[in-house]
Amino acid sequence: MTDTVPTAAPFVPATEDLDRLRAAAQGCRGCDLYKDASQTVFGEGPPDAEVVMVGEQPGDIEDRRGHPFVGPAGKLLDRAITDAGLDRSRTYVTNAVKHFKHKPAAPGKRRIHSSPDRIEIMACRPWLVAEFSLLHPRAVIALGAVAAKGLLGPSFRVTKQRGVPMPWPESAYRPEDFAGEAHDDAFVLATIHPSAVLRADDRDAAYRGLVDDLRVVTERLAAGR
Repeated sequence: MTDTVPTAAPFVPATEDLDRLRAAAQGCRGCDLYKDASQTVFGEGPPDAEVVMVGEQPGDIEDRRGHPFVGPAGKLLDRAITDAGLDRSRTYVTNAVKHFKHKPAAPGKRRIHSSPDRIEIMACRPWLVAEFSLLHPRAVIALGAVAAKGLLGPSFRVTKQRGVPMPWPESAYRPEDFAGEAHDDAFVLATIHPSAVLRADDRDAAYRGLVDDLRVVTERLAAGR
């Protein structure tokens, strides 16, 4: 007997409404991560967002509040977006995995995240595909290794390929999965996750690197207008 491969696909409705998609995601049982999470944390932002940012997964605070990038890493990302000259109001933020995977913690202590594995990333991918099918961004920013590998394939290395605009990943996945009706000049760029800045020994240098990468997006968008 063959084991069933975990996937969120049966829970993803056929819809052109992001709000309906977000509501449906609350009932996702595509993999086992929902069992230890408080709720699904879906993407948020304007449906006509010029930029889409994809992180790894929600953190402890996001899991409790039900919104992406509202914890310390999210606040740092908001500052970096502004410092890089991007428009936060035209940015959609989401995660490759919609449930919080974490290690057990003592009562009252913040739960520490565990990186999702390949099976969990692929199980959640139908939600990311569904989001992109309704969004028409000019730029997609992968924040961290998990998001970058989810978008660009398992061989991608953020440490070696960050800050470089790339076309849609035709060799890794069908571009229509992510681009939808994206602009002809749509591109993807990978950088570090803002949580990596918070963990860095030299936070100032790490933050400058993040902002520099985001400025590449700002300049590319400006050149295409």
